[in-house]
Amino acid sequence: MSGATLVWGAGAIGGTIGAALIRDGEEVLFVDQDAQHVAAINARGLSITGPIDAHQVRAKALLPSEVTGSYARILLAVKAHHTAAAMAALIPHLDEDGVVVSLQNGLNERVIAAAAGRQRTLGAFVNFGADYLEPGIVLYGGRGAVVVGELDGRRSARAERLHRQLLGFDRDAILTENIWGFLWSKLIYGALLFATAVTNDSIADVLALQRYRPVLTALAHEVARVAAAEGIRLEAFNGFDPAAFQPDAPISETMRSFDEMVAHNRRSAKSHSGIWRDLAVRKRKTEVDAQIGPVVEIGRLHGIPTPLCAKLIDLIHRTEDAHRQLELAGLDELAQAAGMTVQPA
Repeated sequence: MSGATLVWGAGAIGGTIGAALIRDGEEVLFVDQDAQHVAAINARGLSITGPIDAHQVRAKALLPSEVTGSYARILLAVKAHHTAAAMAALIPHLDEDGVVVSLQNGLNERVIAAAAGRQRTLGAFVNFGADYLEPGIVLYGGRGAVVVGELDGRRSARAERLHRQLLGFDRDAILTENIWGFLWSKLIYGALLFATAVTNDSIADVLALQRYRPVLTALAHEVARVAAAEGIRLEAFNGFDPAAFQPDAPISETMRSFDEMVAHNRRSAKSHSGIWRDLAVRKRKTEVDAQIGPVVEIGRLHGIPTPLCAKLIDLIHRTEDAHRQLELAGLDELAQAAGMTVQPA
């Protein structure tokens, strides 16, 4: 058994948090499937750039096939749709009483627990802005919520230890008894981010457009209804107030939350989402099936229709397959699926 923390996925989130742990004296081993990224980290270290906390750390990195031994803690930071494959690869390296922590978007704790067992799964939620730029270099562009908690809400020594370490990364890191509340709130916000990514405009610019707020609100309502059916108590974060996106919320509260999200995103050096970057820059599949897909699936189990979530998935798929361009017209299509008419600019 190794005393090191294994960070499986050394991109935007895993790289940023892993580098912070190294700088604070923790032993960290990065694992990534990008051979060039692994080689750059081993040769030059990992550089964190941007306006928040630029620094460089010496680090060791491996390809998944090169990992040996077992580890008590593995921080999983791969894209959500790669979770099942990553779990199959890392399970042989997880101690019997070890833990996997999901530093991802979506409800990946469900996938992790199915593979490793709930007792070896620790929940986490991150909302800071970061991007993989090139081999050995990650942008840390904007502060955001960092939360950790057990799936059943209990206090535990392992959650408290990780929380103390995360305080070295962000002094406002939270130890919560309601990690599912944060994860489902992020799904509502995440649906809005996916909607902004069908355009070429920034997150803040799209959320600021009054003419598209009604359809974005309707999209958020779909996710909120499914969360309510699951018995989730939603949690606010970084200017996003999930109460403002409940179907019975006053429109004034919804508009206030939109304005706060716009202000939060304008403060970040990361203007566009990682979803947009996958579509526009890296030309690869997004996390839409792993993030928004479960909302449709769980909604179906509860008899809750989610036509806008389904349409959003379709828009993203068509963009991935190069059958549509990144433009505001995508939001017009979403509005049509909701039976709404968007006023001209």
